[in-house]
Amino acid sequence: MNKKLAVLIVVAVAVAVSVYTFWPERGAEQTKLFGNVDIRQVSLSFTQSERVTAVNVEEGDVVKAGQVIARLDDTVANLELAQANAQIAAQEALVAKLQAGSRPQEIAQAKAVVVQQQANVDIASARLKRLQSVDSKTQGKGVSQQDIDEAGDQVAALQATLAQGKASLALVEEGPRKEDIDQARAQLQVLASQKALLAEQVSRTVLLAPSDGEVRARLMEPGDLATPQRPVITLALTSPKWIRVYINETQLASTRVGEAVDVHVDGLSKTIKGTISFISSVAEFTPKNVQTEDLRTSLVYEVRVRVDDADNTLKLGMPATVMLNDNGR
Repeated sequence: MNKKLAVLIVVAVAVAVSVYTFWPERGAEQTKLFGNVDIRQVSLSFTQSERVTAVNVEEGDVVKAGQVIARLDDTVANLELAQANAQIAAQEALVAKLQAGSRPQEIAQAKAVVVQQQANVDIASARLKRLQSVDSKTQGKGVSQQDIDEAGDQVAALQATLAQGKASLALVEEGPRKEDIDQARAQLQVLASQKALLAEQVSRTVLLAPSDGEVRARLMEPGDLATPQRPVITLALTSPKWIRVYINETQLASTRVGEAVDVHVDGLSKTIKGTISFISSVAEFTPKNVQTEDLRTSLVYEVRVRVDDADNTLKLGMPATVMLNDNGR
């Protein structure tokens, strides 16, 4: 009898240990959600129309932010930029000239002109006086009145020329007006703005990757005519990546943004850590790609699980399983 009791006790202990070891804890239960990997894509195109001269990437290439992807023919743009540089140089010289004022040689030249004009006036005035003196001494018989009138007109004309010369000398001595200098400076700013615009156009003949990514499609080749409406490259961004899944109304109350989850992908042996980053506030009918039969006709809410894929192993559309922790559900 004692032997039978001992056997029963051993069997009971063995059963208890087996149940304790292999029976799953309720707290460790998890809900499976099925979805797909989602990645942002960018269609890259040039902002101007010109011939493509180079495409530096192929489908599947991994590119870094700022990497040169393609180039346009920049011959015309560079010629226009060179023309703008020449115009700016000429305008800068004009502004410097106006700011410097008149040179001493210019002032001396203007003074010499005034001296010459003054001498002409003096000579004409002396001739007029002689004619008038002869006329007075001969009672109008030694010289004609026409000669006297012509001499007077000549003096008047030369005096007007002298006045003009003196005015020119004053302008040369004073230098350019402030308004002329301001106008020249403003024109220089206009040319500088045009140069900046042309330089920007030259820079846009080079297509750069906006961020790290993988080339999904090469849509143009050298020799093609690029336009802003025609993409050259389609780029799949390597970050961020997320799994798009759907939850029903009963799961909504216990699912929180920021909650950590496990993600499993067919063909990968490792578990990828993820975080719920978005829960839709609007219900929708379950999409056809959701693989659970009991949710096909239900109203569900979209959930995005952001994952860290440093090795870039996840691809667009790849099926994935998200494991939600059922503790407290």
